[in-house]
Amino acid sequence: MADVLHTSIEFLKGVGPNRADVLKLDLHIFTIGDLLQHFPFKYVDRSQFHKINQLNSDPVYVQVKGTLLSIEEVGKGKAKRLSAKLRDDSASIELVWFRGIPWMKKSLELGKEYIVYGKANLFGAKLSITHPEMTLYSIPAMQELKGLQPVYNSSENMKNRGLDSRGLKKLMAVLLPMVKGKIPETLNSEIIADMQFMSRDQAFQHIHQPANLEMANKAIARLKFDELFYAQLRILKIKQGRQTTYAGFIFDKVGDYFNGFYTKHLPFELTGAQKRVVKEIRKDMGSGQHMNRLLQGDVGSGKTMVALLSILIALDNGYQASIMAPTEILANQHFASFQELLAPMGVDVELLTGSIKGKKREAIFERLASGNLQVIVGTHALIEDPVVFKNIGLVVIDEQHRFGVAQRSKLWKKNTRPPHILVMTATPIPRTLAMTLYGDLDTSVIDELPPGRKAITTRHFNDGGRLRVFGFMRDQIALGRQVYMVYPLIEESEAMDYKDLMDGYESVQRVFQPPHYQISVLHGRMKSDAKDFEMQRFKSGLAQIMVATTVIEVGVNVPNASVMIIESAERFGLSQLHQLRGRVGRGAEQSYCILMTADKLSPDAKLRMRTMCETNDGFKIAEVDLKLRGPGDIEGTRQSGMMDFKIADLVQDTQVMQIARQKAMEILSDDPEIIKAENRPIAAKLTELTDPKSNWSRIS
Repeated sequence: MADVLHTSIEFLKGVGPNRADVLKLDLHIFTIGDLLQHFPFKYVDRSQFHKINQLNSDPVYVQVKGTLLSIEEVGKGKAKRLSAKLRDDSASIELVWFRGIPWMKKSLELGKEYIVYGKANLFGAKLSITHPEMTLYSIPAMQELKGLQPVYNSSENMKNRGLDSRGLKKLMAVLLPMVKGKIPETLNSEIIADMQFMSRDQAFQHIHQPANLEMANKAIARLKFDELFYAQLRILKIKQGRQTTYAGFIFDKVGDYFNGFYTKHLPFELTGAQKRVVKEIRKDMGSGQHMNRLLQGDVGSGKTMVALLSILIALDNGYQASIMAPTEILANQHFASFQELLAPMGVDVELLTGSIKGKKREAIFERLASGNLQVIVGTHALIEDPVVFKNIGLVVIDEQHRFGVAQRSKLWKKNTRPPHILVMTATPIPRTLAMTLYGDLDTSVIDELPPGRKAITTRHFNDGGRLRVFGFMRDQIALGRQVYMVYPLIEESEAMDYKDLMDGYESVQRVFQPPHYQISVLHGRMKSDAKDFEMQRFKSGLAQIMVATTVIEVGVNVPNASVMIIESAERFGLSQLHQLRGRVGRGAEQSYCILMTADKLSPDAKLRMRTMCETNDGFKIAEVDLKLRGPGDIEGTRQSGMMDFKIADLVQDTQVMQIARQKAMEILSDDPEIIKAENRPIAAKLTELTDPKSNWSRIS
């Protein structure tokens, strides 16, 4: 059976080399097994026929039967189209194709009777059907259309090769008899009985050729569960393997560094959530198991203080610690903060970024290797080959989604034994997504903001409200506050970013003229010393307004800045808007976020603006973001392959995900090595899914 599923797609009857090439290119279908897993995205009932004179301008799918009276090419260049006239005994209708014209023209036959299916549209006073599905009328064709018809995703290239949804359905009709009764089971009998599932073999038959909607839904439920169950089982196996294979350093002391700082130098009382998370981390690091913990907390919730206290536990046990940040601005901020807080205790802290060169860099390398340097704060520079630690015991990774697994693994390999890992993110992750992306990590959440923090007021204006916004800026500056103005950064065009920024700077400067007002500018094309100079001007209060790109998204902390104006806010994602808003609201004063957009917005953009104005809750924002964008945008190679779902949907299938995770946990609890006879189907499928080439499982 395995041989059939792994047979190259070109050898399936009806495919051949040319069609195989387009299937490989457009849908990544290389084998018969790949085609079997190209599932319909919906089903339609083709049993109903309409008379042409009954059709109206409602843009719904309809089915008619009539004779093809004419076919002609109309227009030139991009306006070229194929137009055909179809008539039944009530009226006639135009059929139109803008793409695949040569293929359609060659395949249609004048004077023949066709079954036509498509969406009726009104152009002017004339009804037409654009890109209809055409079937030559015959008794067998009518029989074939009875019952539910699967609809498959296709592409223009495929349609030009006759591989539209109907063409794919024909291939499935050839394929399904070949595999019927031969698809191996992948779940044990207990799960199948408990969940009242059909067999996997039946599921593939009924998803492609359903007898009715009930059977289609049962097939979908079975195949969704399979995908989510194996995603969870693989993640939990990774976690299990790491816990049993890789022992962690035992940090059993909480000594002078931690206690001294906590009792004498802690700048504010910890929130209940911070205390809870510190206890979870202490327990992890003292257990003898390798800690891999994800720390989630909204902007301003106090993650950095938790990281600092965790570092002090490492120091109490005689180990070095490091914190790695994605940008020099954030690394510099962490360094300045740690230096200020730890200097009274004599803790040696140093900074390593790409800007630090020559003898100073060499000296840092020597002190790290000798163990004299206790805490190192840095960027990607920490993973370079010359960086060698004497005994690194804890690695904190801030905004971890900005580092790929391969990068993190370099830091992990700088030790004979794995250091404890604490990864932090200020981008809240919806529970469903966290269970898949980070299901192998233990998770802590700081779900409480420090007392006295006021909720940021968010307002949305279009360009017509700009004078009101300028007036508000003047009022806030008169009260002694400072203002950020952020312009979008579009990766495709750095020149365009710069132009947007400088145009914005000039327009702001015309309204807020020196010497009464001072404006700082910050963008990615500036050199490090110029960035530092502008940042210090703003931090010190010499500049009241900072005009910047999203280089300030992470890590800029100016408590006196109480207004964040985001230009072209419709060009930002929700999580980025939330991150930018988090740059204000850090002082005692009321803070504001103003979203400036164009007048015309897409429905998605309107929803993003409305969500930002209605809530400051990062988790609620993350849920909306997931629904808008889907899970496919996840960065890095963290769980590569585990997100490649063919049918499951992390947004819609939350409940299925939770049940699948519970079943996977039950299997591993009862049979940790999955060696019992009843679990052989599960072990076989898990072996098939495991990629022996990559060994990222040890890396958080």
